[in-house]
Amino acid sequence: MENQTKQLGRPVNMNSVRQQKIQERLAKAELGLLKRGRPVIEGSKRQEVLKSREEKVNNGFELKRGRPVNVNSKRQIELAKKSNSDVVELVKG
Repeated sequence: MENQTKQLGRPVNMNSVRQQKIQERLAKAELGLLKRGRPVIEGSKRQEVLKSREEKVNNGFELKRGRPVNVNSKRQIELAKKSNSDVVELVKG
């Protein structure tokens, strides 16, 4: 024996403007015509960057993330000295 439950909430009016918009949107989505998000502008600087990045990946070029580290900078030299002194203290201890 199945448990019968009453439909809660107010009934849907399929002729309302809102329901017609929803049905229209679903129909477009099924056909793949629904436009979502910001449109792509061909020839923009961002699209050129993405295209060149894709070409590099396809040609086997390794892409690196972030800004490259300058090993000769003052900060990097100080960090290297600190890390070496920490290692020496651990070996002595």
